[in-house]
Amino acid sequence: MLTVGAGLPRGLVKLAVEKGADADELARAAGIALADLDDQDNRIAMDRYIALMRAAKEMTGDPALALHYGESVDLSDLSITGLIMNASATMGEAFVQMNRFGRLAIEVEGVGAGGQRFHHVGDSRGVWLVDTRANPNDFPELTEVTFARMCCHPRRFLSEPHVLEVHVTHAAPSYRDEYERIFQCPVVFDAPWNAIRLHPGITAMKVALQPRYVFGVLSERAEQLLKDLESTKTTRGKVESQLMLILHKGEASMDTVAASLGVSRQTLFRRLKAEGVTFEKVLDDLRHRLALHYLAGRKASVNETAYLVGFSDPAAFSRAFKRWTGKSPSEMRGG
Repeated sequence: MLTVGAGLPRGLVKLAVEKGADADELARAAGIALADLDDQDNRIAMDRYIALMRAAKEMTGDPALALHYGESVDLSDLSITGLIMNASATMGEAFVQMNRFGRLAIEVEGVGAGGQRFHHVGDSRGVWLVDTRANPNDFPELTEVTFARMCCHPRRFLSEPHVLEVHVTHAAPSYRDEYERIFQCPVVFDAPWNAIRLHPGITAMKVALQPRYVFGVLSERAEQLLKDLESTKTTRGKVESQLMLILHKGEASMDTVAASLGVSRQTLFRRLKAEGVTFEKVLDDLRHRLALHYLAGRKASVNETAYLVGFSDPAAFSRAFKRWTGKSPSEMRGG
């Protein structure tokens, strides 16, 4: 399942509300809980983001909302990816970081782990930055947001135009005048690719909008976020995600999780075995980690922790905790 960082829908909701939409109505239309957007590192399903964009366009009466979102809101306000790009020394380095960490902002079809969504291509007319995602016309608003953001934000610190031409694969919309206003260069619709032609000296142009020491700190955090994101793509990660939703209900069975993932029990067993684990091992490890988290700093009582990690009997939880740590839950909690 493709996802986006919660900062993107949060920023879109904020812009739509400024244009007259109601936040609660937007959330309901998209099937999103507004509280899930508070932490920009949370993940939101891509189909929910698409639904949010479509609902926001309708509720604001602004068919060009995606263009306006890209024009007015910088990625650094929405994702660590944008912060790292702003801390890059040059535009060339910023492009590298965009490909490296772009999945933290938004995952797209056709670009897997380690793949590069954007490619530089040279031809007789110059250097093009090409968006290689699959099926772009299924969600052309993403092209609008992405290209408007790439064009408008660097204008604030570059001394000369860096985008010389824009090509998009979708047909010209009714608001094509907004394309001309925003991009301030020739725009070709129904093109064979989604690409922008760049100034030939673009890679050497200076950025450094953040202190340089920030770059390393942000990159370290982003690498961890990438690892966390990638772990959710494994079968184990998917099982843990489902278990997190049902542990407290006491329904943590392999049959229940297999059904929620849309596979048979046998298929789930084989996939976990291929990753070197069993369902029982995944469940036990998750309960262990969560129990330590809840008991640390007295976040929950022993009985509350037992419930939260799926034990109906506190004594059974205590025995399991002793097996995990060699201590009782009360000892770990500090009394």
